[in-house]
Amino acid sequence: MTYFAAIAIAVALIVVAIFGCALGQGRVVSSAVEGMARQPAVAAKIQLAMIIGLAFIESLTIYSLMLSFILIGKLPPTKDVLEIFKQTPKQELLSSAGEFMRTVVKN
Repeated sequence: MTYFAAIAIAVALIVVAIFGCALGQGRVVSSAVEGMARQPAVAAKIQLAMIIGLAFIESLTIYSLMLSFILIGKLPPTKDVLEIFKQTPKQELLSSAGEFMRTVVKN
């Protein structure tokens, strides 16, 4: 059960990485357009550097998306998870959740 909880948390953290990529792309484009406005003579060089930078950022986004799909595929169906929660006493669920959080904090 802890394994599946770790996968679910990892998928949620991948969303943070994708959000960071979106912010980075916006900042790259903003800075590039500002640089082109200041120095129109070197606009072609700035645009080339911007496109290369955006390609690297976008590749990270695509890898993150692929990884999230792979991890989501490893999770059990929601129906099975709900059945486990129904069968397991609440006290045992709380203790296993606390144990999981202690291992996360230690590492």
